[in-house]
Amino acid sequence: MTIHWTRLFLITAERKKFYQNVSITRGEGGFEINLDHRKLRTPQAKLFTVPSEALAIAVATEWDSQQDTIKFYTMHLTTLCNTSLDNPSQRSKDQLIRAAVKFLDTDTVCYRVEEPETLVELQKNEWDPIVEWAEKRYNVQIGSSTSILGPSIPAKTRDVFISHLASYNMWALQGIEFVITQLKSMVLSLGLIDRHLTVEEAVLLSRLEEEYQIQKWGNVEWAHDYELHELRARTAAGTLFVHLCSESSITKHKLLQD
Repeated sequence: MTIHWTRLFLITAERKKFYQNVSITRGEGGFEINLDHRKLRTPQAKLFTVPSEALAIAVATEWDSQQDTIKFYTMHLTTLCNTSLDNPSQRSKDQLIRAAVKFLDTDTVCYRVEEPETLVELQKNEWDPIVEWAEKRYNVQIGSSTSILGPSIPAKTRDVFISHLASYNMWALQGIEFVITQLKSMVLSLGLIDRHLTVEEAVLLSRLEEEYQIQKWGNVEWAHDYELHELRARTAAGTLFVHLCSESSITKHKLLQD
């Protein structure tokens, strides 16, 4: 017996929990997730199969941690797997890479203000080091600009990043693009994925101007805390997904049992 998720995922973001036990089995195409004795499927009804046992355990943990209600919007690893398996936008590897590199044109850390002076200094002190790290790490020029058009990114820089991203598989690229979308910065995302930044550091750097404004003018505390928590959760999940999909070998783990 199988579970078809097409309507389930499209119609509602929550559902009453209908299973007791989550387990993992190894099939012909990889590792599968079982809810009781039923195999999990994607929104397009494909068998939910992941390439590594470590990723399967992480996804199974998401399902196992659900309480009385399944909150799909908290299950970022499951969502990323579904996207990788179904590829709903039917993008090729080259299209994924170019979509990621295009973020350089609007990268958060490359856009600078001209005033007030306190924010100018804050951006310089906090963003310059990560830009300089990326330039040294990849031997490229990135720079920054106060122009509304942003910095002029050299063609060589784009080519280097395209070549670097091409070393990742399709699953990892889905995760990389997801992280870049959260942080609105390719530079911060690469710093995070390369373990140069922590999730907390990357998120705060991506929200530097917002945090500056909040400190100056105040905020609706619960809304700010919720937004920050959600951004950290999505960014952390995306980064973990990239690392688990980039593993060259499968590490043996104890299967998640009831």
